[in-house]
Amino acid sequence: MNFDVTKNALLAMALFAATAAAQDQDFAQLAPPPAPLAPPAPRVFEFSTPGGTYLGVSLAEIDANRAKELKLREDYGVEITRVEDGSPAEKAGVKPGDVVLEYNGQRVEGMEQFGRMVRETPQGREVKLTISRDGAPQTLTAMLSSRKVRPFPENFHFDMPEIRMPDIPQIYTTLRTARLGVEAESLGPQLSEYFGVKEGVLVRSVRENTAAQKAGIKAGDVITKVDGMPVTSPSELSGAVRSASAKKTYTLELTRDHKPQTITVTVEDSSERSPRSRAVRNVTN
Repeated sequence: MNFDVTKNALLAMALFAATAAAQDQDFAQLAPPPAPLAPPAPRVFEFSTPGGTYLGVSLAEIDANRAKELKLREDYGVEITRVEDGSPAEKAGVKPGDVVLEYNGQRVEGMEQFGRMVRETPQGREVKLTISRDGAPQTLTAMLSSRKVRPFPENFHFDMPEIRMPDIPQIYTTLRTARLGVEAESLGPQLSEYFGVKEGVLVRSVRENTAAQKAGIKAGDVITKVDGMPVTSPSELSGAVRSASAKKTYTLELTRDHKPQTITVTVEDSSERSPRSRAVRNVTN
């Protein structure tokens, strides 16, 4: 075999490999970066029951990022995502994108609390809604009414087939609150009876090195009041803790082993807190 021919062949192979590597590098530089993941859709809540007090809106919770987009000074209130045609909300001038900050002078902390306040207001009552629209506060007046039930025709007849309903998973909502450091869950009637309380919020877990752990709160405790304010849902607990955190200390009433207790929680410096609370939906059989 000719040595010069072999040498030239090896040089050609090396040159080809170097050229291919350079092309791969150029291609990697020209390839577009992967598209960012879409943010999770906001949890939307729509409330109204036939014959019950009716406002006619759909709502979404507000987090820190959404608060900036809506030009809010603080991340509280509920965002209006839809207004039903002909509803009390539409007649009052409420629009999608508005943020309800106060309901009859009471600060709105979340969807569950706002829905409860509307349901507990008698039909035909005027309510004051303090809203933020494009960062500017306004006060609107809405006349709450009842949703009319559309009657069936006189000769309407429907044979209901026999249906066997499968077991439906129990859905509950937990909330992780950074200011206190607990993961909490709403109590249903059966759990309330089991823990020996009429209402309250069940502590599912306590994070380490948080105000809750330092105060002695434990998983299985049922928090009933924060600084004297009754709490019945995780969002109400978060709102009450947020309000009480303006002080250096506040009291927290809870039930442990069917025995009521009152403990004192020391508010930690904001720089020591973990990121803001977030809502989590869980499903169990």
